[in-house]
Amino acid sequence: MIEGVTTKKLSVIPDERGRLMEILRVDDDQFERFGQVYMTTTYPGVIKAWHYHKLQDDNVTVVKGMLKLVLFDDRKDSPTCGEVNEFFLGDHKPLLVHIPHHVYHGWKCISETEAIAVNCVTEAYNYKLPDEHRLDFDSPDVPYDWGIKMG
Repeated sequence: MIEGVTTKKLSVIPDERGRLMEILRVDDDQFERFGQVYMTTTYPGVIKAWHYHKLQDDNVTVVKGMLKLVLFDDRKDSPTCGEVNEFFLGDHKPLLVHIPHHVYHGWKCISETEAIAVNCVTEAYNYKLPDEHRLDFDSPDVPYDWGIKMG
């Protein structure tokens, strides 16, 4: 696992009224501080990648659909520099993934319907100076192929 990345298995508690799923609590190991919470969607087959933050850590989960979330450690001083992690999260695997700043990340919607992700981040979005540093999804700087691995 990439240095600083952690995961938390999420439990869904259903009853006759519906269901509840706790995502992130102040007493979780993943919680550092509150910046903001936002929801984003991705349509089937769409890839949103690559980017990292210099200040912000992310805590991502998927509440509908499925995403393939991929992380790449490009931090020269990290013991896991060059490592790639791949996670599948959503309807079939409720999971929270903590992504530390300076780690590239991106995802692909692998469900037949739109995926809905919720991200609780450690910094509020700065509209004047966004903490977004991007590469193209197919950049040769990231050793990852977004294709399906058949077999």
